[in-house]
Amino acid sequence: MRLMCGNRCLEIVSFLAIALLLLAGCARTEVSYDLSTALMRSTFKVAAEGLRGTVFVLERSSGEGAGTTCHVLITAAHVLENVTGDSIELVLRKKTDGTYERLPFAIPIREEGKDLWVRHPKVDISAMYVDLPDQADVGRVSTDRLANDDVFKKFEIHPGDEVMCLGYPGANEANPAGFPILRSGKIASYPLLPSEQNEYFLVHMEVLSGDSGGPAYLCQRQRFYAGQTHQGPEALIVGVVGQHRVIGGEKLCDGKTDKTPSLLLAKVIHAQFVKETVELLKPCESN
Repeated sequence: MRLMCGNRCLEIVSFLAIALLLLAGCARTEVSYDLSTALMRSTFKVAAEGLRGTVFVLERSSGEGAGTTCHVLITAAHVLENVTGDSIELVLRKKTDGTYERLPFAIPIREEGKDLWVRHPKVDISAMYVDLPDQADVGRVSTDRLANDDVFKKFEIHPGDEVMCLGYPGANEANPAGFPILRSGKIASYPLLPSEQNEYFLVHMEVLSGDSGGPAYLCQRQRFYAGQTHQGPEALIVGVVGQHRVIGGEKLCDGKTDKTPSLLLAKVIHAQFVKETVELLKPCESN
């Protein structure tokens, strides 16, 4: 009888342990954050004559209470600098009956010859507040997702880590609704820090005209750092795609064309500078 009771107790304990693990797994699923989809919904094509580029929109809290946020447009500074007029058109999207439709929308970037955006004093990053139409579908991505140098150190981000990028290569879109195209590559340069001396890092990925200004991010369900594996997701914006670098290509030598293989690399500007650029804006006021 004592043995039977012992076995029964073991069965109950085992059942409770399994149930707790399942509940923990459900909890992790409920709090997980899909940065890929959120950024897909927050990244937009710049539609202007003779101009190709990508922007993405983040939410910045005013610090005055929950739910009080402003939309901040982020892109490479040269994208806005190359605009000759006072506005740009973004290909926003709206969701109707479960489907997405294009929603072209003009954004003012200058007023009486004065830029409405701020530029980082050292690197090719710009930021500005934007008022978007209520029907525009925008993923909720906070500026808190921007990874500064301390975050790079904490999560031990290193060469070989896979980074994903969103953009419009060659002005191409993923579908008629105007969503961006996702590509990925591994961090291909070292050292990464400090960003003050290493303003950008390279990602082994082909980029084309139109990709500039798109977000580069890292999203993992689990990650090894501080000597052990941690359950994620670790969803971080690590930078902004700048102008690409090309190694190789056609070279003229002694009157002959030497065709060497081209190695295309993405130049990603550290998110540390995005945070600094956002901080140059005046305090957020509720839209």
